[in-house]
Amino acid sequence: MVEKKLQALLPRKIFFLKLGRSIIFGWLAILIALFIGMCGYHHFEKMSWVDAFVNAAMILSGMGPLGTLSTQAGKIFAGCYALFSGLAFIVIIGIIFAPVSHRFFHAFHLDYDK
Repeated sequence: MVEKKLQALLPRKIFFLKLGRSIIFGWLAILIALFIGMCGYHHFEKMSWVDAFVNAAMILSGMGPLGTLSTQAGKIFAGCYALFSGLAFIVIIGIIFAPVSHRFFHAFHLDYDK
């Protein structure tokens, strides 16, 4: 449900429902990206699931890996995962803030004189 150009803003209750849905989708995307990283570190570097979680979370958050990577496959995976994480961050922020920016621009373009 998206309001058209000449329609009034959605009620706050519906807006907050849309915002909540976007936050849920954003968290789901984070969990999927984190799971991909955990599987990669577990497979290529033979890390335990806890170590794989920490390294994937650090890369996904932009902080960098904690442990030293020992295999070439693990290093290539870490580089690709870091590139993926940068793009995933931008997409996830877009998902979460889409309702807010849409509401802002819609309110900005409303003609209150009519």
